[in-house]
Amino acid sequence: MLSFDPESNTERENYKLLIGSIVPRPIAFVTTMTDEGVINGAPFSYFNIVSSNPPLISISIQRKEGQMKDTARNINSKGEFVVHIVDEDNVDKINKTAATLAPDKSEIEISSLTLLPSEVITVPGVKEAKVRMECVLEINITLEGSDEAPGTDLIIGKVVRYHINENVYENGKIDHEKLAAVSRLAGSNYAKIGDVFAIERPK
Repeated sequence: MLSFDPESNTERENYKLLIGSIVPRPIAFVTTMTDEGVINGAPFSYFNIVSSNPPLISISIQRKEGQMKDTARNINSKGEFVVHIVDEDNVDKINKTAATLAPDKSEIEISSLTLLPSEVITVPGVKEAKVRMECVLEINITLEGSDEAPGTDLIIGKVVRYHINENVYENGKIDHEKLAAVSRLAGSNYAKIGDVFAIERPK
């Protein structure tokens, strides 16, 4: 086995080891709104469940040179956002939203995604997702980077409304085959749901 000291690694070296090891990672496509009403959208693969009681999810948004990214800044300001699950049908359009744009430019426009109003919050979602979750900010934990400047915004949001496509929902469950979620690997690589197997938990 090779052994690496993260303290001796650069941030980029740690990044490569983490994203190459922790796979596959679910992808959240997040819509937010600026104070001026511009709708921003961006994908994040540092994303997961925190709790089901209450329903909480987390998105970790890396800072650049200590500065908040648009998504984190908008969530902090408005306290609202929408999380969408990226799937085989929408991944190409959502990938376009990863482009670096000025805060006053909407990634939704360049991606040809279709905005839909939310029911509980003011931030809209997009029609092209089979699953979307309206969220309100529970807490933003600012994590210090190696240079003693803020390095990451760990956003924890509470789900206040689920929207599930009827074709993927049955008897209180979501059919993973019909959802066809995609996940993030390292570099430019993505993965589809492959072979599925079951192992019963011991009693």
